[in-house]
Amino acid sequence: MVQIIKATGEKEPFDEQKLRASIKRAGIPIELQNDVVVSIKTSLYEDIPTSEIYRHILDFLGKSHHPFTKAKYGLKQAIMDLGPTGYPFEDFVSEILKTQGYQTTVRAQLAGACIHHEIDLILEKDGVRGIVEAKFHNSVGTKTKIHVALYTKARFDDLKEKNNLSYAWIITNTKVTADVIDYAHCVGLKVMSWSSPEEKSLRDVIETSGLSPITMLSHLSFSQKQLLLTNHIVLCKDIIENPSLLELLHLDPTKNENVLKEAQFLIQSRSNHLT
Repeated sequence: MVQIIKATGEKEPFDEQKLRASIKRAGIPIELQNDVVVSIKTSLYEDIPTSEIYRHILDFLGKSHHPFTKAKYGLKQAIMDLGPTGYPFEDFVSEILKTQGYQTTVRAQLAGACIHHEIDLILEKDGVRGIVEAKFHNSVGTKTKIHVALYTKARFDDLKEKNNLSYAWIITNTKVTADVIDYAHCVGLKVMSWSSPEEKSLRDVIETSGLSPITMLSHLSFSQKQLLLTNHIVLCKDIIENPSLLELLHLDPTKNENVLKEAQFLIQSRSNHLT
């Protein structure tokens, strides 16, 4: 069995079913799914990095008869590309939580019993209020560590009585350490990482929301995406609902049209994926 090397440096056997599940979850057309798997299997070698497998899949999809599907498979990297600051990630988390019925306030100042705090997000739903620590990482192998849970709990304790808060929630775009999970369970913190809890992970919530970040658009360069993010343009639906937002980028007419087509494709495919 061929061994692969994960972003953390750990090794594990190549798992075809895991690959198929990731392709299916991304909404890749059925007629392409098996072709992708066959292509990957013929390219495997001992200790191949998962990053190389990922790049191979993107290259294959980009050269296929459905080139826009390349953007669909790149969700995890698209979330990483919301950096380098954490502000666009906070904005994106706010938008996906709105689809779950939460009222959100981003980057708010709250007075605690002892000091003032800047809070990434304040949530309210059915009269219950809470705070979110949106912990963003722009490196795949980085995990959210115990110090984040410790300061989130301390902040919550200082704020809860004065601000009628019922919970604190850590939401991160990577994984968390075992210590974070154990501590959160012990003291009552909520935790949502990229892949947990099962069926309620950040990846699941994003896919359920039907929202696509503009960083998924393969027709835009990294710097062009950053310019949009700097102007608080985070979602593909933003530029579909208001195409004039793309004027910031000074695109030629053909590229402008391709960007809008790709954005519409991502929105429509996510909508179809949910039905």
